[in-house]
Amino acid sequence: MSTTQSERLRGLLEPLIAARDLDLEEIEVTPAGKRRVLRIVVDSDEGVQLDECAALSREASQALDDSDVMGGAPYTLEVTSPGADRPLTELRHYRRAVGRLIKAQLHEGGELVARITAVDDSGLDLEVPGVKGRKPTARRVSFDEIAKARVELEFSRKSDKTDKRDAQHDEKTDENKEEA
Repeated sequence: MSTTQSERLRGLLEPLIAARDLDLEEIEVTPAGKRRVLRIVVDSDEGVQLDECAALSREASQALDDSDVMGGAPYTLEVTSPGADRPLTELRHYRRAVGRLIKAQLHEGGELVARITAVDDSGLDLEVPGVKGRKPTARRVSFDEIAKARVELEFSRKSDKTDKRDAQHDEKTDENKEEA
């Protein structure tokens, strides 16, 4: 996508996206056979619901149809939220990931897997998991130290399992009280 087309798309779409209190994360035009795919990636602190993507897609489609930004060649419009594995590149990405586990490649080499506990303008406070039964440790990492980072997907956290077991125990206790 040419810089001019990118700038024109951004200029056309950013006001629509901002009006919905969303952040424009990415605009991408890629060839797909005889067509092109225009992918608009949006996000917010609260996340993005499917209904918001659909409404924005209708508005963007109308705005694109009323302009000549995409030219005359056919294209498919996609409005989506970032995937769970998207890179963390902006301060707002890190803020949205507080409480989540991340994997960071450091400029000085090495890899760090840790949970974000706090974020400020200069870096991250992290909780590095303990190894072999040891307690987690706190660590401060400045943004300058991070080459790249992304959220690690967690399918079950220990605290989630504990909470579920406690809830099941409470339900059984309540059932036993009702029977008595």
